[in-house]
Amino acid sequence: MLAELYRKALFRIRWHDLLLLRSAFRRLYWRALGMKIGRETRLGRVHVTWPHRISIGNRCNLEHDVYLKVAGGYSDQLAIIIHEGCFIGWGCEFNILSRIEIGSSTLIASGAKFIDHDHGTALGSTMKEQPENGAPIVIGSDVWIGANCIVLKGISIGSGAIVAAGSVVTKDVPPLAIVAGVPARVLRYRT
Repeated sequence: MLAELYRKALFRIRWHDLLLLRSAFRRLYWRALGMKIGRETRLGRVHVTWPHRISIGNRCNLEHDVYLKVAGGYSDQLAIIIHEGCFIGWGCEFNILSRIEIGSSTLIASGAKFIDHDHGTALGSTMKEQPENGAPIVIGSDVWIGANCIVLKGISIGSGAIVAAGSVVTKDVPPLAIVAGVPARVLRYRT
């Protein structure tokens, strides 16, 4: 009985209290570098290029190995805006040149990727030398994006929409739509 209580206490300290403590130190560190982080937000181990260009709202939860990559040179404009109550799963990647805005209470499952730019394709110079073309990504509130989805530049996902796991979103998603596939297409609407 005593051994079981010890194991439970150790588990709680290891998985809950220790994670909260680590998250608090991470928030202090990223805030010192200019990232805007709301109250009660939990941060796993995140990878960031320009912290001052990122804003995360209250009560968000970012799991480990989330990449918040703001491409391009120095700028003071926000590029990644995550509103309150969002969940971002393990291994998600935000590769942003222009801007992405994620509405409140949105759930993003592990491995999802958001890329708001691509390279030009003109002949006469290498791909590496081509200009990058970007367009903002806008995700509404209360959206659920499944595991390993890819959302490309210029896409708008309406509030209340669901994007099935493994989908590649190449066209705008209407509010309350359920989309799936490569490329993603509307299967039905939430009722």
